[in-house]
Amino acid sequence: MPRPGADPSLTVERLAGLVLVTDLGRVGHAHLGVPRSGALDLPAHRLANRLVGNDEAAATLECLGGGLRVRVGAATTVAVTGAQVPLVVDGRPRDWGDAVAVPRGAVVELGRVVVGLRAYLAVAGGVAVEPVLGSRSSDLLSGLGPPRVEEGDELPVGERPGAPRPVGVAVPPRVGDPLELAVGPREDWLDAAALETLGRAAYVVSSASNRVGLRLEGPALTWARRQELPSEGMVLGAVQVPPGGQPVVFLADHPTTGGYPVVGVLDAASVARCAQLAPGDEVRFRLTRP
Repeated sequence: MPRPGADPSLTVERLAGLVLVTDLGRVGHAHLGVPRSGALDLPAHRLANRLVGNDEAAATLECLGGGLRVRVGAATTVAVTGAQVPLVVDGRPRDWGDAVAVPRGAVVELGRVVVGLRAYLAVAGGVAVEPVLGSRSSDLLSGLGPPRVEEGDELPVGERPGAPRPVGVAVPPRVGDPLELAVGPREDWLDAAALETLGRAAYVVSSASNRVGLRLEGPALTWARRQELPSEGMVLGAVQVPPGGQPVVFLADHPTTGGYPVVGVLDAASVARCAQLAPGDEVRFRLTRP
């Protein structure tokens, strides 16, 4: 518990890129047109919370590219996971992927990313902004949830949950492994040569990628059909092929429906790795059958 007069909040003093409040997302609202949203790298989000003693559903800060500086209003514990970044508390280097005690009024700084793209900062008690439809996550597509974090923001923090629990060792993200793609349900919309290309070619992450979708550049995938496909439900990790032939991987803020063929769906581990892929990174798919 904070001492009397201490304010358990985070004051944002500097940021270099997009910073969002995020949690496990808005599960169960797709039939209303509301996507799940939530942390792009769910394993990293969950681990950061466990390190500081939070429930996994507590809200963290998702920091694109690093470069975040916050001041704590009360003594607390923090942890940084996801993309590997230098962590400094009041001028002293501290361990990434570990629970770090922070005294009242101290400054916590995340440097620029070394490996990966998105870092997650958890604070004991969680970021306690007002939930919307059961989630504190910012959704860039629908606009639901809190706005993007800005310099000068004071973010409320919840009640400390107690001592951090022992957890496994955090490891830097793996960004070079092939993404596991279960082929279907619309593989018949690609000709045989296109499906073979998808399983062997290298694609490059486009700078137009965001939390809605990972846009890839590489060999075009040719449709085997020319008719229109009626709009149908979309899921997290769906790989959609627009008419131009450049695949798009749907991520956490994806739309709930779409009218281009989905030729496969990534497994959960591959979706998490997509969160750590930066523009220019190479992507390959390993095709499997569901």
